[in-house]
Amino acid sequence: MSYTTLVIMAAGMGSRYGGIKQLEAVGPNGEIIMDYSIYDAICAGFNKVVIIIRKDLEKDFREIIGNRIEQQIKVEYVFQEPDVLPSGFHPQAGRTKPWGTGHAVLCCKDVVHEPFAVINADDYYGKEAFQLIYNFLNSDEQNPQLYCMAGFILGNTLSENGTVTRGVCESDKDGWLINIIETSGIIQENDHAKAIDADGNDIEIDLNSVASMNMWGFKPSLFDELEKGFKEFLSNLSSDDIKKEYLLPDVVGDLVSSNKAKVKVLKTSDRWFGVTYKEDKASVIASIKKLIDSGAYPNLG
Repeated sequence: MSYTTLVIMAAGMGSRYGGIKQLEAVGPNGEIIMDYSIYDAICAGFNKVVIIIRKDLEKDFREIIGNRIEQQIKVEYVFQEPDVLPSGFHPQAGRTKPWGTGHAVLCCKDVVHEPFAVINADDYYGKEAFQLIYNFLNSDEQNPQLYCMAGFILGNTLSENGTVTRGVCESDKDGWLINIIETSGIIQENDHAKAIDADGNDIEIDLNSVASMNMWGFKPSLFDELEKGFKEFLSNLSSDDIKKEYLLPDVVGDLVSSNKAKVKVLKTSDRWFGVTYKEDKASVIASIKKLIDSGAYPNLG
């Protein structure tokens, strides 16, 4: 059987949220955001799910969602831990923080051998993006270095309860990614957004800009690049820097700038929502209820 896989990153700690936000119930029957992402992925054509978690969360994930979704789709678990390192490297003394999203996806290399999408566990992306990425991954184009990403309208990705960090995308006239500009402290102000650039300067951003929400489509060729990049990252890491992370957008940006890969920006008009802050939970619950009332989702609990 040939697979198209959905990889879900769920090992992060959620420091701004203050808890295991990936397992927060937001649906009327205890559903979590992952329930809706997996449902949308299955509808789009995905037929395998790989969930990246910390080992200590395995029991909770299986009880809350895993045992249930295994009846609908093939499910595998991958564990992201600070001591999961390439041969020749040793755990960093004092480190408890995960190594980042690039490392998370690299942890899947032994269980993912097919085209795959990557998402965050605590983000709701909407149906359109899953279909766009599935169609791209299963198109006639077999070039192993052609990847894709869902491009969201920035104004559709903001939180009412605080600032957010987003990668603002630049692409060419044909929709191929040129650059991802990491910006932080983003908050809407009238008809634009205020933000802080990588140098700490205050900037304004058009609300119609295209933003990355860490929703990607990859070929298995990515794993070799991730492994090479992670070894280089570790080799250059200071022994006292126990919080620096190996981030997926940085890896993709480096591959694009060095012409080792091309990334198609697939624009979606769906509205993102998620639980960046505890105060976001009420609005997420309301948004899910509205979608259910409109007939978008059946009972998934």
